[in-house]
Amino acid sequence: MALSEWIRTHLKGDRQIWWIVLYLSIMSILVVYSATGTKAFRELDGNTEAFLLKHGLLLLIGVACTYFAHKINYVHYAQLSKFGLWLSIPLLLWAYWKGETLNDASRWVTIPIINQTFQPSDLAKLALISNLAAMLAKRQRFMDNPAVLFNLILWIAIICSLIILSNTSTALLLAATCFLLMYIGRVPVRYLGYMIVACLLFGGIALAYGQRLGTAVSRVSMFTRSDTIPFQVEQSYIALANGGITGQGPGNSHQRNTLPNPFSDFIYAIIVEEYGLILGGIPVVLAYLWFLWRGLKTLQKATRPFGGLLSAGLTFSIVFQAFASICVAVGLAPVTGQPLPLLSMGGTSLIFTGLAIGIILSVSRDEADESKI
Repeated sequence: MALSEWIRTHLKGDRQIWWIVLYLSIMSILVVYSATGTKAFRELDGNTEAFLLKHGLLLLIGVACTYFAHKINYVHYAQLSKFGLWLSIPLLLWAYWKGETLNDASRWVTIPIINQTFQPSDLAKLALISNLAAMLAKRQRFMDNPAVLFNLILWIAIICSLIILSNTSTALLLAATCFLLMYIGRVPVRYLGYMIVACLLFGGIALAYGQRLGTAVSRVSMFTRSDTIPFQVEQSYIALANGGITGQGPGNSHQRNTLPNPFSDFIYAIIVEEYGLILGGIPVVLAYLWFLWRGLKTLQKATRPFGGLLSAGLTFSIVFQAFASICVAVGLAPVTGQPLPLLSMGGTSLIFTGLAIGIILSVSRDEADESKI
């Protein structure tokens, strides 16, 4: 009784979203523990508990961020987003010029003292979507003002261009999210066209001078060719075939030994291999679809435009990333390197995902101060 009372008292907002977070978190612990077995054997003399403890701690911090973020009235995130947006620009540039490099891309910045890396693109996504929602909400009556709309478009083009310097897929997903958010925000069609042109122009230049043009072209080329299957995707197919309907059982994955990044980019293949479609693959897809539905329900119930747009933008961002990762694993999209939100082993991406979900829950609490936004 004490636990149920604490849950009713402290976990506010959409309860179904909380259940989705709990399900994905438990599944993440189980699958990451199994998928890191080979990595632990190679790097830590078989000490799989080390990766489990690190991932579990970051996941716990992410859920804690969800809790504290949902306790804050969401109207305050409008002001915080402005600071985050300006901060993300030097961080993205620093990551590109001086950041940690992995797989020929410098996307990470090391936090001093704690020596933990994070991707500034995670901060940039959260800040841009939040700030865009705030600006659209405040300026609903001025949608025909060219200066206002071009300011929105310029921010989107700049942030997406800075991200595409070292991370093509994240920039494309963010641009798609912003486009959809502006459409929901009743931006005139011609300005949506201007946004596409600006993103293509700025993004094209940044991609040409960035680090990922060759990789992006080769991945799209391999995806469109019927006679060639990338090694990662081929190994993912084998994992999916091994899993079938019922799966090999928890901890019995074979492809974790050969599949690149089985604990992050291709964790969905490991889920299907171990738990099958019935207990793993389909429930995970349904969890993200359910999260999308609950996020859109929050949009419908929000009393202020900012809350609805904020919930929609963050929900679309998480779900787009999830299905991009799933589509890569099943061969429906070029290899992108997108982790599954709340499932893949990661660093601070778990924390930013937790913050985004907490903000959605804050909107679902429906406690906005109408005088503030």
